[in-house]
Amino acid sequence: MVVPVPTTRRARRPWLRMFFVGLALWVATVVITYITRNANLIPTIVLLGSFLVPGTFVAWAFQHTHSGEVTGEMVFRTFAVGGVLGVLGASLLESYLLHPSPVLFVGVGLIEEAVKLGALALLTRHLVHKSCRDGLVLGASVGFGFAAFESAGYALTATMTENGVSLIDLVSTELLRGFLAPFGHGLWTAILGGVLFARSAREHFMLTGRLFAAYLGVSALHALWDSMNSIAVVFTLVLTDQPWQQQALASGYLPQPTPAQVRLFTVFTWAGLALISVIGLLWLWRLVRASRREFAPVRGYPLRTDARWWPAGRPPR
Repeated sequence: MVVPVPTTRRARRPWLRMFFVGLALWVATVVITYITRNANLIPTIVLLGSFLVPGTFVAWAFQHTHSGEVTGEMVFRTFAVGGVLGVLGASLLESYLLHPSPVLFVGVGLIEEAVKLGALALLTRHLVHKSCRDGLVLGASVGFGFAAFESAGYALTATMTENGVSLIDLVSTELLRGFLAPFGHGLWTAILGGVLFARSAREHFMLTGRLFAAYLGVSALHALWDSMNSIAVVFTLVLTDQPWQQQALASGYLPQPTPAQVRLFTVFTWAGLALISVIGLLWLWRLVRASRREFAPVRGYPLRTDARWWPAGRPPR
């Protein structure tokens, strides 16, 4: 007789072990780079710091798939290939379509969410059965891949300063982007993936009004996120503006906050980012609840979590 081996808490959470091991390696690399001044270690810091949080969240999300079709290979492909396709498509379109203007961030949100959604649909077009939960996971995978590659670019750019390589700027950039990563691209594309998959059947994706509304919604969250510094400056100036700042605004320029205004500016910035994050998380939670009902018992059918058990990948109505 085969005795089942109890599943330990450690075995149930490989993503947690992945995070702490990666964090320890990143900290060790930063310390050794600081001690030795070895610039050859800079790429290691960039890669570890940029991919640690996105990779951890993708590993966590993979444990919550419903369909056997969503394999580790597919998750890795959507993360890596989808992320690269996203940053390349966004860079190309933004270079040709966007120009400095008050609505610049609106265009960035619309373009980046469109290319991520397109990459998701392209890489998952052969899936026969589709469920909202799998759409959430694969959408998050594409979004976090985009975030990882984008963060690597920002970190590398922050490293190169007029005074040479700046380890402090590199580390601070990666810490900030790593902290904010769960509330940005991965969250927004997970929402789009959940809506896309929930309204699609078999091999074909369906372009619905709900999907278009979700696209506009996450694009708006994206635009507000990117423009939050400017929004915080405006709110700060409304409350504590100086005469020269009023003149700059009247001339079409957005002045920077003074040292006395920095604290209020910081409060507005983080409060705005927190509000956007809460809206996105509540939206995601609604989709998660809908995905749970998708496989709940229906009219006497037993509860099953395998999407392939239902005809066309969904329970009968």
